[in-house]
Amino acid sequence: MRRAVIAFTAFLGGLVFLLAGPAHAGPADCQGLKGTLKLQGQPVNGAKISVTTEGGQPVQEVTSNAQGTWDVQVDKPGKYKVTLDPGSLPQNSQVRGGNNVRTPTVYEGNCSTVLFALEAKGAAAGPEQEATGESSFWAQAAQLAFEGLNLGLIIALGALGLSLIYGTTGLTNFAHGELVTLGAVLAYAFNVGFSIQLIPAAILAVVVAGALGYGQDRFFWGQLRKRGTGTIAMMIISIGVAILLRNLIQFFFGPQTETYTDYNTQTGIQLGPISAAPKNLWAMGIELAVLIVVGLALMKTRTGKAARAVADNPALAASSGINVDRVIRIIWTGGGAIAALAGVMLGLSQSLKFTMGQDILLLIFAGVTLGGLGTAFGALVGSLVVGVFIQVSTLWVPPELKSVGALVVLIVVLLFRPQGILGRRERIG
Repeated sequence: MRRAVIAFTAFLGGLVFLLAGPAHAGPADCQGLKGTLKLQGQPVNGAKISVTTEGGQPVQEVTSNAQGTWDVQVDKPGKYKVTLDPGSLPQNSQVRGGNNVRTPTVYEGNCSTVLFALEAKGAAAGPEQEATGESSFWAQAAQLAFEGLNLGLIIALGALGLSLIYGTTGLTNFAHGELVTLGAVLAYAFNVGFSIQLIPAAILAVVVAGALGYGQDRFFWGQLRKRGTGTIAMMIISIGVAILLRNLIQFFFGPQTETYTDYNTQTGIQLGPISAAPKNLWAMGIELAVLIVVGLALMKTRTGKAARAVADNPALAASSGINVDRVIRIIWTGGGAIAALAGVMLGLSQSLKFTMGQDILLLIFAGVTLGGLGTAFGALVGSLVVGVFIQVSTLWVPPELKSVGALVVLIVVLLFRPQGILGRRERIG
């Protein structure tokens, strides 16, 4: 156990070295309101936001910057009224749901994030269609479905690594979300701190994260398995590891939101009723290709077949001459690298922050469970269902509640198919 603790400390030391230099922390004494305005993944510049007290007394009026961010510092905590001027938004855009007013509460020494979901107005239609709103509704539904596919593929990348680790070790790793954050932050460190273009910076981040994934199992989780630590105990340990890594990333990266230096502003491409930035199309292609390649590798290659054998019966696999520890370390290496890629793609579609992995972890678990624990293609199918449902559900529910709908779908599906969509039935007893 002492070796495991020493090795894990060395792992954390390496993480500190990577994050300490290039990332920079934001102001610690933040008390106010902040937000980021984006339309179809692109930052909105020049939007006017006015902040007043609950009683209507003006506080400050600001405009969003080139990154789409804005912030207002207030003298004392309390409830405030934030109004977004629809006339200052880009042409043919609007606030989703039509509500351009928020009433957040500012607590002492904290900054509250204010969310405004923006969307493109419906494609041009005739007077009769505009009167009924049918064209606008279906155009909006198509746009949200596209955004849901993008989100679902990102969730699938994170879910794939989590599912493979669970399948080969039985570990439900609650620190997997921090591996997603780590990938995004490492790419940011290389991109901003070392002035490396984002594509090679992302490749470096994936390689480093894969090496850290190998180190985690080689020097920490593997040592715990050798000691006979149960899966429940290891799951609880993973919660502690998640909290530790999250706070380390916050300490060195900072509590603020950041963006990569590349691909922030791109002209959208119109594909019928769907408008998409070129980076989103490339990202979706890369995500889908990685998922297919990994799935085929599990089915066709010797290592993939060995991984499936270990997932079915580790003892029988070992007696057949398979090096179980080696297979598990390969899975951890691949899982860490794929999670890092998910973090880079998530950071490309939204701003980076130290809680981004924690925020998406619940959706990753939902995708894995819905598709079937321990199955690669199940993680893909379940994640796509979760992503599309989350985005499309905002046609009827407020954006703040969109994740609730995904959990409702998860519960309903598991009531009728407990093993998940592509999971196998297992005999109990």
